[in-house]
Amino acid sequence: MQSFTQHTGIVAPLDRPNVDTDAIIPKQFLKSIKRSGFGPNAFDDWRYLDEGGPDTDNAGRKINPEFILNQPPFDKATILLARENFGCGSSREHAVWALDDFGFRAVIAPSFADIFFNNSFKNGLLPIALDAAVVDDLFNRVSAKHGLEVSIDLEAQTVSCEGEEIASFEIDVFRKHCMLNGLDDIALTLQYADQIKTYEENRKQTAPWLF
Repeated sequence: MQSFTQHTGIVAPLDRPNVDTDAIIPKQFLKSIKRSGFGPNAFDDWRYLDEGGPDTDNAGRKINPEFILNQPPFDKATILLARENFGCGSSREHAVWALDDFGFRAVIAPSFADIFFNNSFKNGLLPIALDAAVVDDLFNRVSAKHGLEVSIDLEAQTVSCEGEEIASFEIDVFRKHCMLNGLDDIALTLQYADQIKTYEENRKQTAPWLF
């Protein structure tokens, strides 16, 4: 997975609470487990005015001009600003894949659903929980200046805007280590590949009937 150290990008304001995973990536797109290709269908029901499916050519679909991610410069945003309980609903990991494939590196919100929160770290998407008042301030800043950029420093655990540090955030030490080094569960396991190989070779000697 892609590491996360520092990132500066345009903020897209999604001013809705309780955005669930079916809204992030509707159920008809869950047929694939490739982790890629879901970006064009992120927020599909809100982005398009017609119904789409896994085999639909999105280039010919009717765009909803009212949806924030269809409006420049937010269509190039890499940081999503949301309201409380973001990522609620079913446990589909595809929701994180869709946001990542769209181009988002981080989501800022007052709170997240637990499973979505955990899935984000496993896929290199940084979920940042900030006080509601700070999130309100960011929404106001984005409203006043479309194309506003925010900088995130994971090592320092800070969020800055226009050269001003506006908040610090908490993150588990182990999760921080994994994000900084781009380590998902598979990469973490492969760090012990030599030890695993040695163990398997020893087991073949001590318990050959298992092999």
